[in-house]
Amino acid sequence: MRTLIKDTINMVGSVVELSGWVDIRRDHGKLIFIDLRDRSGIVQMVVTPKEEEAHKIATGIRSEWVVRVVGEVKARPENMVNAELITGGVEIKVTSIEILNESKTPPIPLNTTGLEIDEELRLRYRYLDIRRERMQRNLRFRSKLVDRMRQELFKEDFVEVETPLLTKTTPEGARDFVVPSRHYPGKFFALPQSPQQYKQLLMVGGVERYFQLARALRDEDLRADRGYEHTQFDIEMSFVNQEEVMALIEKMIIAVVTSLGFTLKDSTFPRFTYSEAMEKFGADKFDLRSDEEKKNNVLSFAWVNNFPAFEKTKEGNWTFSHNPFTLPKEEHHEWLMKGENIDKIETWQYDLVCNGFELGSGSIRAHRPEILKATLRIMGYSDEKIQDDFGHMLEAFEFGAPPHGGIGLGVDRLVMVLQNEDFLREVQAFPQTATGKTAIMDAPSELSVNQLIELGIRVDKKEKEQ
Repeated sequence: MRTLIKDTINMVGSVVELSGWVDIRRDHGKLIFIDLRDRSGIVQMVVTPKEEEAHKIATGIRSEWVVRVVGEVKARPENMVNAELITGGVEIKVTSIEILNESKTPPIPLNTTGLEIDEELRLRYRYLDIRRERMQRNLRFRSKLVDRMRQELFKEDFVEVETPLLTKTTPEGARDFVVPSRHYPGKFFALPQSPQQYKQLLMVGGVERYFQLARALRDEDLRADRGYEHTQFDIEMSFVNQEEVMALIEKMIIAVVTSLGFTLKDSTFPRFTYSEAMEKFGADKFDLRSDEEKKNNVLSFAWVNNFPAFEKTKEGNWTFSHNPFTLPKEEHHEWLMKGENIDKIETWQYDLVCNGFELGSGSIRAHRPEILKATLRIMGYSDEKIQDDFGHMLEAFEFGAPPHGGIGLGVDRLVMVLQNEDFLREVQAFPQTATGKTAIMDAPSELSVNQLIELGIRVDKKEKEQ
């Protein structure tokens, strides 16, 4: 039975079977030393000429080969303990080695942070890149963080529900990724920018408290903290106001990050209106920490609320500042319905920021048809366009839709901040490159002629070349 490397520290004198990757091999004449690596850590192994067959095999072994080893766990002398390793106080005296698979020489070094390597090269060989200790640590931390967030929500009587990935294109602030339909030639699905409409429909359905670890896709310009696709902890609640949503999310975040050993600057999150944030910081995301707190990776969460409902487009038209489902403040409902003082209408929108990054955005939603219609009319939608794009939501709101609100928390960005990384790709398993290509797979790629014919699509080569 296989033993994990980390467990050998308590097994001195026992014979164990270990499996993993060769991290380093060192030939000291008659003695051969091999550092073996598995998901739990690294341990030093020693092969002596006395074990003739094992020694012969060890002579030909190279880094990143996959091996199975049987040997006795020995305590290392006090003056030879390696304090840098959990297993630094033991070593394995090898009696047999089995080569499970050989490896070519890796095209990238795996014993560094990886930050010095060209991004395109790293992501081409991402399956090798994630073997490095830092990447393993980040992915394991991400898993632990998500699990604890889940557990906190289950304590609050939330239900985890999955929503569709194939949906309808709607205006939610970014370009949609679209998927052609083979059964409906000339028609397309859209991949969700967020589960916004479905989670509101779940509130109409009486679920009351929903969450999911949702994949969201947006055809946006790429940058260090934003990619084509991301993961968000999507949360929605019925019969709540802004204060109740913010209080629950704050409680969850504090419980999770403190359980993971982080230090918070404030025991309750400071609050700023959008106007206050812009006046004080010049932006709606900011860093409240001192230089010393930054050095110690202290977490400084804060809320921003009272956002304007609308903003001007480059063309001079009105568009929503968050999404069209955001509920305006009660004192501004009359302005909304009449289309007056549009620049002064404020909403029940709130953003969660931390250490200079926006980590989440949410709002109390419009749950009455007339509110959504009025918002869309201000944006220039005709009644026919409103019905075409949002008729399903307007009809749902006519069947006893409860007041509701929620938030979407960016998992990738949250992990990036907590792990003190500078790029989202350092906390994602298979991210896109800076030029928008998918790691390893060399996507996007062309479709075959047969695929295009089956989908009823024609690619204009001339247009493509331009």
